Amino acid sequence: MQLRIGVDIGDVIWDETRIYGDGINVAARLEGIAEPGGVCVSEDAYRQTRGKVDAAFTDIGEQSLKNIARPVRAYKVVLDGSSTIAASELPLPSKPSIAILSFQNMSGDPEQEYFADGIAEDIITTLSRSQSLCNSSFAYKGRAVDVKRIAHELGVRYVLEGSVRRAGNRVRITAQLIEVVTGNHLWAERYDRDLVDIFAVQDEITEAVATAIEPAVAQTERHRAVRKPPENLGAWEAYQRGLWHMNRGSVTDNQSAKSFFRRAIELDSSFASAHAELALAIFSGASTYQVMSIAEALDEALPIADRAIALDPLSAAGYISESAARLFQGDHDGALAAARDALTISPNYAAAQHFFALAFLFSGRPREALEPLRRAIRLDPHNPLQINRLSHIAVAYYFLREYETAVAAARAALRSYPDHPLAYRWLAAALGQAGRLDEAKLALTKLIAVAPKSIDMHVRQRVPWVRVEDYEHTLEGLRKAGWEG
Repeated sequence: MQLRIGVDIGDVIWDETRIYGDGINVAARLEGIAEPGGVCVSEDAYRQTRGKVDAAFTDIGEQSLKNIARPVRAYKVVLDGSSTIAASELPLPSKPSIAILSFQNMSGDPEQEYFADGIAEDIITTLSRSQSLCNSSFAYKGRAVDVKRIAHELGVRYVLEGSVRRAGNRVRITAQLIEVVTGNHLWAERYDRDLVDIFAVQDEITEAVATAIEPAVAQTERHRAVRKPPENLGAWEAYQRGLWHMNRGSVTDNQSAKSFFRRAIELDSSFASAHAELALAIFSGASTYQVMSIAEALDEALPIADRAIALDPLSAAGYISESAARLFQGDHDGALAAARDALTISPNYAAAQHFFALAFLFSGRPREALEPLRRAIRLDPHNPLQINRLSHIAVAYYFLREYETAVAAARAALRSYPDHPLAYRWLAAALGQAGRLDEAKLALTKLIAVAPKSIDMHVRQRVPWVRVEDYEHTLEGLRKAGWEG
């Protein structure tokens, strides 16, 4: 027979027929949550016995006990020494880690428990495919918990918690993301929905929450890495510093990004994502900033992209770098296949959606490029390099010969990024095709002033990923804008 024991210290009343009181009530409830053959004690009992008995204790946090007005912090007695690790703080992993708590059912209806649990479980499933998060957890259901204690027990830096409240055919879902070390609330949102299709609502909320978490965590991680002196950076932090420079969008930052990715690889030669991002930085340096030729970029970056996939066949970033390499070779089918592989691994990866779109865009299927481009923007709305996605929407409409729409898209991109050369090229060409020649000449003048090297690579010659007919179509628009080359 296995017994459970609950222990508390408190006043006890005896009236010759029975004993009762708060101490008895708490002990009885602690017995109920103890494991078979185990002992569970209150915080008061723990303080009185700590260091005075030959026993180890595991803090299991505050517990909501039946008919007890306030939560009681409880400790499990470790009888065989096997669980002592749970009493100490776990070290934080190098990658950011997150605990997903069970969403609290605020409806008073036990049937809604399944809906609340389903949202949390689906978020865990979605985040498990993330390239930059690990250690999701669903372990504290039904317990009054302290977020900081959870983080210490699980070794996580971030915690997501939320609630579900249903009234009639309406449901309100709230969620918030907390950085535990600072206590900062990085993100919070409330969703009000009609429950016409409960599974559709569950899927919608899951995607909205999961896709909001990753950019919020990524931004925090990069700022944390930037604050550290370069000589103190580990591999993950060097990688994050590289991403920070990549997102700043200048030739100097591109060079710095490559240096930090190389540093990450020196510190951890098996770091697949660092290899992938280094390859992408090399390709970007050639195509956007013209720091080397296309052929030179391929010679340097292609082996690095191949190495990323060899190190981790489930690295979505690795397949994105391969997709970029195939585009640089003019292999549209190969680029599309690699981007599709990345999406299979991580459907909500904004860069994967972008490269999926590029493969369509430059292979003569611009209409099919529009939806993944818009999805990439929705998935990562605050990415500093959103200019590329916005500009490629302008390219798609230009290739579709919808010139006024292309003009509007290019101007929308330039409102936020007034000195980026990519949008000016397509703005000038689209204005030329639309017959708005004065505006076209101004856009062409700005393009020449901002990026003369870009003209050498993309206008005076044809890059491999642009088809001959699309290149000639572009030259036609630029010549109408006043280009004499």
